[in-house]
Parts: sequence; structure tokens; C-alpha cells
Amino acid sequence: MLLRHRSPRGRVLAAAVALAGALVLAGCDSGGDEDKAKSAGQDGASVIAPGKPGEKAEEISPEEAKRRGEDDTPNSADFTYAQMMIEHHKQALDMTELAPDRAKSEKIKQLADRIHAAQGPEIQSMEAWVKNNGGPRDTGGHDHGTMPGMASETQLKTLRAAKGAAFDELFLKLMITHHSGAVTMAEEVLSGGNNVQVEEMAADVMAQQTAEIDRMRELP
Repeated sequence: MLLRHRSPRGRVLAAAVALAGALVLAGCDSGGDEDKAKSAGQDGASVIAPGKPGEKAEEISPEEAKRRGEDDTPNSADFTYAQMMIEHHKQALDMTELAPDRAKSEKIKQLADRIHAAQGPEIQSMEAWVKNNGGPRDTGGHDHGTMPGMASETQLKTLRAAKGAAFDELFLKLMITHHSGAVTMAEEVLSGGNNVQVEEMAADVMAQQTAEIDRMRELP
């Protein structure tokens, strides 16, 4: 099970809150009188909150920083990731379903089976997340064909027609590219998303698919 973690922005805010608290305590312990301690508690150290891409950072109170750090309300990046990754995974399933009848290598067949077994439940989890959070949402009309790593219709047609060693070679080539695209998408939502559950799903995709890329590169 993956450890729960905050987004980079949330981690920055959390760290800033901790630092602000430490500064206030240090001021109280350094010999200041009761009035100074009270003043420090009221004024507090301000926190610089990083802005979203293209926006400036802002100065907020430690209390506001804590509130923001704990808020994991899904944003557009979370919905875009979940909805597009569902389609991304579905293409991987289409590709792996060809392997039992067309692959020559038993290792390729086993790899395809593992990918299929992992990504099927992941699709279900993401579909449930979208539904539970009020989706599907309009994510700006993204073209699924432009998602990182997606195979073109021409490439899929060639894969469906291939058999034996030719299938194995093309399958590995397309799947490595497909997995690399999924890792890129996961990295993007970990940077721009806000929901903890989506972060956990994205981190899981990164870990599994990075490991599979390494294994695929070792196959003949």
C-alpha cells in the first residue's frame, strides 16, 4: 500500500506552517515577556504560499496555510488525469489482449497478462473516483489521441496483423512508449493536482510502469 502524501504545493505549505510555528516558539523561549509572546502568537510569522503555474506567490497566515494544505478538493488537473488515464489504460488492454494468440515469446505473453491484470482494476478505481466526485467533468475537450504514449490507429492495425517475433518486437516498442506516456501523465498530475487519492493512484502508476519499462527493455 502506498503511503499517503501531499502534493508538492501542500508539502511546501505544511513545511512553512511548521517553520512558522517553530519561529514563534523560539521567540517565546528566548526570554521575551508575556506581552511579546502574546504578540507573537497574534501576529505570527507569515507564510509564502507558492502560486499556481503563471501566478505569483502570496503571503498568508499560518492558519490559512494549514487550511489550504489539508484541503484536497479535486481540481481540473485531477479530473483530466483520471478521465484521460481511463482511456489510456483501455488502449493498453486492447494491446495486451492480442498477445495470447499472436506473441511468440512466453515472456511477452506473461508480461501482457500482468499488464492486463493490473490495469483492469486501475480503470475500475479511476471510474469509481470520477463518479464519486461528481464526474465526468468537461476537461477542456482533450483529444485522447494526443495523450502521451498513445499508439496511432495505423500502429494498432499493424500490431493486430503481426504475428510471432514481429508481434513481439512491435508490442514491446509500442508498450514501452505507452508506459512512458503514462508516467509523464502521472508526473503532471502530481505537480498540478490537489486530491490525495488521485496522487496515490498516480504514484502507483509511476512505480508499476517504470518497473515494467525496465523489464521490457531487458527482453529480446
